[in-house]
Amino acid sequence: MTRRSGQAADHGTRPRRSAPDGRGEIVALVAAEPADAVPLVALQEAGARLTVICLAPGDRAGRARLDRALSEAEGRGCAVAEPPRVLGVAGADAVPALVDALEGVRPDRVHTLDPDPARTDFDEASGRPVHREPPRHAEAAGAVLAAARDLQERTGVPVAVDCLRADADLRLGAAACRRYPAAVRWLTAGVDNRLTAFAATAAGVVRWYQDLPGSSTWHGPELVEGIGLVPGLCITTDGLGFPHLFGLRRTQRTDGQADVEVVHATQHRTGHSLTPWESLGGPNAAQPAKGREAGFPTAAHDKAGNLYVFVRNFGHSVSYRCQGADGIWTPWQHLGGTRVADDLVAVPSPHGGVEVYARARDTTAVVRWYQGQAGAWTEDRNVPFAAVPGTLTAAPEPGSVLFRDLHTGTAGTWRPGAQAPCPLGEADGAGPMAPAGGVAMGGWRYSLLATAGEAGSCGVGVYPEGRPGAGVWWQDLGPVGAAVPAAIVDRAGRLTVAARTAGGELLVTHRVEREDSLIFDSWYSPKVVHRIL
Repeated sequence: MTRRSGQAADHGTRPRRSAPDGRGEIVALVAAEPADAVPLVALQEAGARLTVICLAPGDRAGRARLDRALSEAEGRGCAVAEPPRVLGVAGADAVPALVDALEGVRPDRVHTLDPDPARTDFDEASGRPVHREPPRHAEAAGAVLAAARDLQERTGVPVAVDCLRADADLRLGAAACRRYPAAVRWLTAGVDNRLTAFAATAAGVVRWYQDLPGSSTWHGPELVEGIGLVPGLCITTDGLGFPHLFGLRRTQRTDGQADVEVVHATQHRTGHSLTPWESLGGPNAAQPAKGREAGFPTAAHDKAGNLYVFVRNFGHSVSYRCQGADGIWTPWQHLGGTRVADDLVAVPSPHGGVEVYARARDTTAVVRWYQGQAGAWTEDRNVPFAAVPGTLTAAPEPGSVLFRDLHTGTAGTWRPGAQAPCPLGEADGAGPMAPAGGVAMGGWRYSLLATAGEAGSCGVGVYPEGRPGAGVWWQDLGPVGAAVPAAIVDRAGRLTVAARTAGGELLVTHRVEREDSLIFDSWYSPKVVHRIL
């Protein structure tokens, strides 16, 4: 059963709030030609303010399709700022022209296509993948990534970038179509109990961090060094509370192609420099034409402190590396089995190991790999649910996962051994849910989920730890942001929920310190004492 917080006197509720600045997200949609921008327009939700930028004019039919798509977007509540712009540039001239155009728009978010689309075949004679998409798609996307990075470095304002997967099902919404996933566990608590918030932007990872534990004064936003990072981020925290960051680094070569590699950095002290980004290469690094199609990494620690990172490889199966307690990484190893899509999520298992879940490439199934007692990997094809792309995440309980059902869109959770998933009730929205465990209330421990609902609202739900079937109490914390919210319980037991606005501003709310209720303070924008960007 599911209950709304207002139906229980001992669970607090808050009035609905309006967005902090009252404006919609400013979105620049950038493509090679007008026809290429049509799917980008189709994904925009009500309230967004759109500007379309094309490198070339394309043909008359493509321009007509784009006009119809923009008219439909206005009909569902988007605002079209101006007619589509055509820059009339190509090659080396594209990046500076795009920087100038984007600077005039000052977008909160840039949408473009996939710079490294997955292959449909491989030409052994030439040693190159075969793609369904014309080369201009990837070329334009690469130029957009470079231009957005230059714009952020020029203006000091964080710019979010979303790249649309070439095989995306537009009916499932923007969160399901991203090539590089949005971070879910982007709020962390250090050993000193100070919080750090991370965000993936066009120029790399940006962070904010608390001045003192529990303080409303923060430092940031600060750009973390990391040249060439694509706009995605995976974060996992080890047993000491150190956040480990994983991403993909894309480096242009002199022949016009690009090398793509998995990279890793760690924050050992809040507010201090991260370790240098360490290259882990990729499972197909010896063949750059194959290596550039690597999926986005996911990672988790086992009970012994070993760190595992998994990626989809060129052959659409799963590869992984493991860093032992001595800091040494194993070579890339191959799990084999079912061919998978981009969505992978690694979770600690209840028995102390690590498991990894993935959506199958050629069916709607979800597949799981787990370690046996001897450390060997076993493939489980009997996972009883199908997930919306982009919604598989680790649950608060070891071994369990959260997801939204592919057929109904409803939120659910599943643990190995269960005959069926457990529904989570009225979890608004369409994207992933962010977990937090260890919420103390009334002498019991609860698990918490945070989700982004419609119009940028933030919802939180709690259920007795390990027992989602007992019922989830949901409450609406108001429309505050455009990104997936995050939540964390620090070592002192303080519960914090954070969100980011359409303009990239960090917003924070804390649980009121009452043991018997779940009431939150008003949202606040941290008083930044040192703005570094």
